[in-house]
Amino acid sequence: MPYVPDEARYQTMPYRRCGRSGLQLPALSLGLWHNFGHIDALENARQILRLAFDRGITHFDLANNYGPPPGSAEENFGQILKSDFNGYRDELIISTKAGYGMWNGLYGNGGSRKYLMASLNQSLKRMQLDYVDIFYHHRPDPDTPLDETMTALADIVRQGKALYVGLSNYKPQEAADAFGILQHLGTPCLIHQPRYSLLDRWVEESLLDLLEEESVGCIPFSPLAQGLLTTKYLSGVPADSRAAKPHGHLQEAQLTPETLDKIRQLNELAQKRGQTLAQMALSWLLSDHRVTSVLLGVSKPEQLTDSLQCLNKLDFDDSELDAIDAICPVTKS
Repeated sequence: MPYVPDEARYQTMPYRRCGRSGLQLPALSLGLWHNFGHIDALENARQILRLAFDRGITHFDLANNYGPPPGSAEENFGQILKSDFNGYRDELIISTKAGYGMWNGLYGNGGSRKYLMASLNQSLKRMQLDYVDIFYHHRPDPDTPLDETMTALADIVRQGKALYVGLSNYKPQEAADAFGILQHLGTPCLIHQPRYSLLDRWVEESLLDLLEEESVGCIPFSPLAQGLLTTKYLSGVPADSRAAKPHGHLQEAQLTPETLDKIRQLNELAQKRGQTLAQMALSWLLSDHRVTSVLLGVSKPEQLTDSLQCLNKLDFDDSELDAIDAICPVTKS
């Protein structure tokens, strides 16, 4: 049966303006970093994407190397986009990135004009799109002049292959330098995507203030610290968890007694608030007006349903914020 989106999809999701632009993003966006590659079930990915759109999530975030294997998340997304979302492209914000290693040889990594242009062309073919809404440089490249990278991003917008540009994983000074170049080129940076969670608060040192000062949006990734900010690890390492996978991004060695103690304390606070730990972690990020949207990563529709409930309670009183600061003080980058 053909997919027909929920007619009430825009009635429950809050939307926030991104920096000084005219673009609004949903408070929660869907990241396709894991669980959407060729090693994953396509039907499961389809159900997650359908549920997301039904609940007002209009922003889907990818990168050239998402999978595994690299490129497969974009291929699968393009397939589902064509079969299920045909006719709804103009209701979607689709982003992708380039910066990390994608193909062999000298030109499949970094920040050169050659790499960025070629990578986006490949991404558009995989997703069967004429353009993306946001194209990010995925990480700083110390071996490429910043002017070259930013000029390539600006030219991509002029070519109509992206509507906006963003940065990811840039530290404050790197970001400030990039913002200045992009502003001079007439293509201001729309959004910055840093790693940020209750357990990883480095952006509070100065990056969030910089983004507010420059009117650049903020969309944190890894808001649940690769699953640490859930209850799944409080009684050991589940066999199907990321920490149980030998080559996963979360390793069992990260589950130190100190980290587990923080998770237990945060879980107790979440229970007092009437939330799950994951819901509180997401609500806490969204309680900061400088955060435009938060990127969710889920492996099944039920996880998405649970995460969406964070929107029911975004307020924190001073005692709760003080308790969080005591458990998880701001960390330096």
